[in-house]
Amino acid sequence: MKKFLFIMRHLPNIGIHVQETLDMILTTAAFDQSVSLLFVDDGVVQLNALQNAKSLGLRDTNAVFSALEIYDVKQIYVEIESLQARGLQVTDLILPVQLIQRRETSAFLQQYDVLLTD
Repeated sequence: MKKFLFIMRHLPNIGIHVQETLDMILTTAAFDQSVSLLFVDDGVVQLNALQNAKSLGLRDTNAVFSALEIYDVKQIYVEIESLQARGLQVTDLILPVQLIQRRETSAFLQQYDVLLTD
């Protein structure tokens, strides 16, 4: 089994890019691969509990994120500095996450066989 890390960097409601990445995450997890997520930069906004994608005509990604546990995707990491820069706190997020500091990222990435970025 390979270890996949999906790095989420983009704002949530700009086109269908995030939706397509979520489809890849669910597909990978459905084939019994080890899947983890890392949210950095603007990607941390994807987990903001106050998202309203339907008003923009996009799929509700909050519902998909909530389904990750069903697919055994439980390793969800957020870069602390990215949260702070966007005025968010862990309590603002829709999922329980593990925090990682930017200086730890390089060593963290080395744990994975496959890195994919949105």
